[in-house]
Amino acid sequence: MRSVSDILNSKPLPFNVIGPNEKVIDALQMMNSVNLSYLIVKDGDVFNGIFSERDYSRKVILKGLHSDSTAVKEVMSVSLPIVGLDDTVELCMHMLNLHKTRYLLVFDNETFKGVVTLNDVLREAIASTDRIFNESDVKNMTVMQDKIY
Repeated sequence: MRSVSDILNSKPLPFNVIGPNEKVIDALQMMNSVNLSYLIVKDGDVFNGIFSERDYSRKVILKGLHSDSTAVKEVMSVSLPIVGLDDTVELCMHMLNLHKTRYLLVFDNETFKGVVTLNDVLREAIASTDRIFNESDVKNMTVMQDKIY
């Protein structure tokens, strides 16, 4: 059974980090340049939260704030579910669904280790379809589909 540690080991080291005092406009430009939907907010080595596209739309745009004068720390997410390195992908799926979130924070004791995203979990699920569906099941589904259409 794959674990959170396996997911983090398959990802590059986090390069999507921004400081809490940076302006939202700078965070948006960074998210665009790294082509990710979130940034890890750290003050030095201390984890503070994450800033996501959802934070921008709900906490900046809808509240009438300005991207060039609002600090990331004013609108970042700080209350997200936490998982450990030994937790399973299945637990991650459950946590994402239970908390209606796209991100899980990974901590080892009190040390921040990374972020598991909904996309990470979906990739794991797709990669494990061979364990879920055997070849004859896929063939049978295809035959049934052909009969229906």
